[in-house]
Amino acid sequence: MKKITVNNLTVEEKLRLICGDGFWYTYDFDGKLPKIKVTDASMGVRMTGDDGKDKQSVAYPSMQMLANTWNTDIVRKYAECVADDCLAAGADVLLGPGINIKRSPLNGRNFEYFSEDPCLAGILAREYVAAMQSEGAAACVKHFCCNNLEYNRNLQSSCVDERTLREIYLKPFEIAMQAKPLSIMCCYNKINGVQGSENAEGFKILREEYGFDGLIMSDWDAVYDRAKAAKAGLDLEMPFSKKNYDKLVSDYNSDVISVEQIDECAQRVLNFIYGSKELQKGKSRKHSLEERIAFTQTVEEEGIVLLKNNGVLPLKNGQSAALCGEFASPKGLNVCGGGSGQVPRLTPAYDIPALLSSAHNGKIIYEPAFGDRCTVYGYNPGVAIDNAAQSDVNIVFAGTGAYFECEGGDRAYMQLHPVQERAILDTAKANENTVVVLFAGAPIDMSAWVDKVAAVVWAGFPGEKGGEAVVNVLTGKVNPSGKLSETFPVCYEDTPAANSYMDGKVTVYEEGIFVGYRYYDKYGVPVLFPFGHGLSYSDFGYKNLKIGGRGGKIEINFEIENKSALGGKEVAQIYVRNVCSTISRPEKELKAFKKVFIAAGKTEKVSVNIDTSDLACWSVASEKWEVEDGVYEIIVAASATDIRLTGKITVKDGVFYATNKMQ
Repeated sequence: MKKITVNNLTVEEKLRLICGDGFWYTYDFDGKLPKIKVTDASMGVRMTGDDGKDKQSVAYPSMQMLANTWNTDIVRKYAECVADDCLAAGADVLLGPGINIKRSPLNGRNFEYFSEDPCLAGILAREYVAAMQSEGAAACVKHFCCNNLEYNRNLQSSCVDERTLREIYLKPFEIAMQAKPLSIMCCYNKINGVQGSENAEGFKILREEYGFDGLIMSDWDAVYDRAKAAKAGLDLEMPFSKKNYDKLVSDYNSDVISVEQIDECAQRVLNFIYGSKELQKGKSRKHSLEERIAFTQTVEEEGIVLLKNNGVLPLKNGQSAALCGEFASPKGLNVCGGGSGQVPRLTPAYDIPALLSSAHNGKIIYEPAFGDRCTVYGYNPGVAIDNAAQSDVNIVFAGTGAYFECEGGDRAYMQLHPVQERAILDTAKANENTVVVLFAGAPIDMSAWVDKVAAVVWAGFPGEKGGEAVVNVLTGKVNPSGKLSETFPVCYEDTPAANSYMDGKVTVYEEGIFVGYRYYDKYGVPVLFPFGHGLSYSDFGYKNLKIGGRGGKIEINFEIENKSALGGKEVAQIYVRNVCSTISRPEKELKAFKKVFIAAGKTEKVSVNIDTSDLACWSVASEKWEVEDGVYEIIVAASATDIRLTGKITVKDGVFYATNKMQ
């Protein structure tokens, strides 16, 4: 098929081309152009059939769980597998990944996003996009930008200062653009009073500063004035809206929009169509369906976070265990996030009581105790208490699910449902060796019960084989290595989002750059579990920090020793701090990380590189990134509050000089 350019199209055809076709397709002029199909992709491929129902597909752990792996190899394979699912289902473009910053723990779509930290979110997104597109499926990075709540998302305005935009909310997109995604999706909300689909300044930054040369499409029904959006740089409206199309034609005829402006959008739509098909040439599916299903377990095993453990885990051979909570054997319960990210799984719902009975040499007894939407109808919580009292270990399986965490709305509160909190407290009173396994996509306020239980396991929203992964962690077959990609505050009232102004139309980002751990560090606010936190069944020690390099390149070398008799993986996190800045800056900022396996009793050398440009902050006065001269601290940590090694460097005119002050 000969490629078409805008010069081959009439004005009427160009106007039609930039308005999509139906719900999922680009317009093809009755076969004159290839037809591109897009599909949702937050926990796998969500494909809607002709009957309006979602088709079954491989259900993967949520993006939050993927981020909790801190493993770029896992991220790349995850993206390859989802790309295989996409192309096998007949789609060309996956509407993801979502890389919005987690400003508020109540955001209903937090399970779809990577992190509160722009460096972590950006690096994972870059690896995801690169791997997905190498496998033949085009990526659509979303939602550009500041879509940090679902409340009134179509109309509310995120009011953010320029420095905060640059350092926090635009930064993940800047890093992700290094992978050359074919498309980006705009947000529903307004940014400083300007509709996301008409964000000319933001689109200009994408193209002129970040080097993005792909297509900008709308979120679904996020366009309110097609001519104004096109003039701002939005290339493709989705889905097709006859009302908007007719108005666009009228605006063109009235000289509201020029043919040159239409040409720019239309040519990028053409480039997107041909580029999506070009990605697929010579590509075959790398991973079989069976391999893709099996891989969901690998992701979950690396993403499960052991939040607390007084030694009760892993379960000891022969111990009896009482299990309660329908999340252990959910059947019809949607243990996932709701909305466009929800995928009907291919395999039956997991059954942890049965899996644990097969994997563990000890008596297992199970009572659901609470069911769908946390009711107790048809169950007997009293039996769960009796079971706990007569068992060596008590395990409560609790959480949220699609009813509580969903696109289109935010959580009303951070706590578990009162029925679940009561089950935890009552059974923990009967058995001090109580373990809580949580299935959720965003932080939980555990203040009512966390001090009364022996262990807490964060299982997130699991994929096809999530049950097997949880059992393997509980029994010690898998040594947990996940770390939190976001801070777990003690309560919502402790978060900066809770203290900022908000009404029906405006959300003011009063905290500025102090989002997530940056805020808790700066103002000394205690947290439940810090950013980057995650326990292991191994014990790791850090030593021998050396900082070298040349010019603007900084090489950080150190060693991690496994002091235990069990091999495991550790995530080393590199933060930087300007010791004495002339402007307000965070106490530390993540700039790099590395996950390494260390065999029992062994020591591994770790090398991580950063650049002096990573030390920069945005200067509003000069409207550019600047690196201040001065002393910087290089911090090697196991979490945002667990600092293991520090060293100092001096920077002058963008060149660094290492000092000998290390510990």
